[in-house]
Amino acid sequence: MVDIASSSGPNSGTSAESPDLRGGRIENSTTASGSRSVAGAKARTARASRILVEGIHDAELIERVWGDDLRLEGIVVERLDGIDDLAAVVRDFSPSKTRRLGILVDHLVPGSKESRIAAEIMNPYVLITGTPYVDVWEAVRPSSVGITSWPQIPKGVSWKEGICSALGEPDPREMWRRILGSVKGWSDLEQPLVLAVETLIDFVTVAP
Repeated sequence: MVDIASSSGPNSGTSAESPDLRGGRIENSTTASGSRSVAGAKARTARASRILVEGIHDAELIERVWGDDLRLEGIVVERLDGIDDLAAVVRDFSPSKTRRLGILVDHLVPGSKESRIAAEIMNPYVLITGTPYVDVWEAVRPSSVGITSWPQIPKGVSWKEGICSALGEPDPREMWRRILGSVKGWSDLEQPLVLAVETLIDFVTVAP
C-alpha cells in the first residue's frame, strides 16, 4: 500500500487530494522500477515502517516509478513538507527494530542545511539517503524532459521559478506535469535518486 499523505509527521492520514491505492493489483510483467512484478498480486497490509519524503513532487515521482513495488511490500510513503523539524518527527515516530524509518532528502551534500539536519539524526532504525539535486525535478534526466540539460539558476532566484522562466513555462504546476509525464520508468531518472530510493526500500523491508 502506498499512502501519499501531506503531514507534519509520519502518523497523519491520507489527505483528500492524495490517491488511495489500497487494494490495487499489479498486472504488468515488470514494474516501472524494472522489478519483476507478481501477476495479480494484492497489495500487502501496510507495515509499521515508513518512508518519508520532503514534498508532494517527491512522493508523486516515487509513486510513478516504485508504486507497484511499494504496494507489494506494504510500504507507506508520506511527505514532510520540508525537513526543518525532522528531529521532532523522528522522535514522535519512535523508530524500533520493527518500526523502521527511511527518509529521502534533496540536496544532501557536504555543508548544506539538509546535511546538517540529517547529521543530527542518530538512530540505528533510521536511514537517511538523498541526492545532490536542489530539487527533485532535477533528478529527472534532461533528455527525458526534452532538453539538453537543466538550466543553471543564479543564487538568490527561486530554483523552480528560474527553471520555469528558462524553459518558457510560467506555471510551475504545468511544468511539473510536463516533467512527471515524461517519466515512464527508472531509466528516466538520474542514478543518485534511483540508488537512494532502492536503498530505503531495502532498509524498511528488512526482516526484524
